[in-house]
Amino acid sequence: MTSTVAVIGLGAMGLPMATRLAERFEVSGFDIAADRIALAAEKGVRPADSAAAAVANAEAVLVAVRTGAQLNDLLFDGTGLASHLAEGAVVILTSTVGTDGIGDIADRLAEHGAQLVDAPLSGGPVRAGEGDLLIVVGAAPSALEVALPVLEQLASTLSIVGDKPGDGQALKTVNQLLCGVHIAAAAEALALADALGLDREKTLDALTAGAANSFMLGNRGPRSLQAYDEDGAEVLSRLDIFVKDMGIVGTAARAAHLSTPVANAAEQLFLLGEAQGLGAHDDSAVIRVIAPERLS
Repeated sequence: MTSTVAVIGLGAMGLPMATRLAERFEVSGFDIAADRIALAAEKGVRPADSAAAAVANAEAVLVAVRTGAQLNDLLFDGTGLASHLAEGAVVILTSTVGTDGIGDIADRLAEHGAQLVDAPLSGGPVRAGEGDLLIVVGAAPSALEVALPVLEQLASTLSIVGDKPGDGQALKTVNQLLCGVHIAAAAEALALADALGLDREKTLDALTAGAANSFMLGNRGPRSLQAYDEDGAEVLSRLDIFVKDMGIVGTAARAAHLSTPVANAAEQLFLLGEAQGLGAHDDSAVIRVIAPERLS
């Protein structure tokens, strides 16, 4: 039974995941920011003075990086973590990085006696702390056996979608296509309602009660209405994350020789938002690309 876990990166998602895991496991954590390590220590996570020290005795290592290139650097560049992993450890990749190079990374980890568990997740920091994440997993059965108790502590919905790394990334890519399109469509609909002189809150209430509702409309809709406020909506999911994720969707579609015109249009809205300085804003701020000014 897995009992020791390391979490590398104690940011917006890493810290609540580490805190949640500390309720059941012995957890060590490392971050380049000393204040994040201090916060983790207050929540029952054993602080480590380096990433190598954090993973030295861990049976499972959670990593959250932005891109596949960053994952490769973390594991293999210079004094990469791969050479410090315990024999038989599993590296649990929680990020959405696309399928490119995942198989090669898994092969290189195997040379160090470790395995890769491809487990991209959705849900945000609050749900991470509550163990209410959606996680899709691609992993060999032997790796999954080690990782499963950790994943179950974090997820309310856990879908095993394949038996090799890359399968989780593939399904998450499909998921992000829908999420990005739905966020853009919700913003477009609410901008149209505003342009037609409708009450924004009443319109949102009516739409979420009917067949036009979606998770993203219900979740991002209220934040879209706050996007024009002086401070904007609370940032729960950055707009530039969807620049990255919709780019992954486009890359995957082109590799499969599949046309995705709706996803491409949504990607352009997120790219325009980033170009207009909205990258660090909540992704619901994409409404300001469609309608820069509140109209009514």
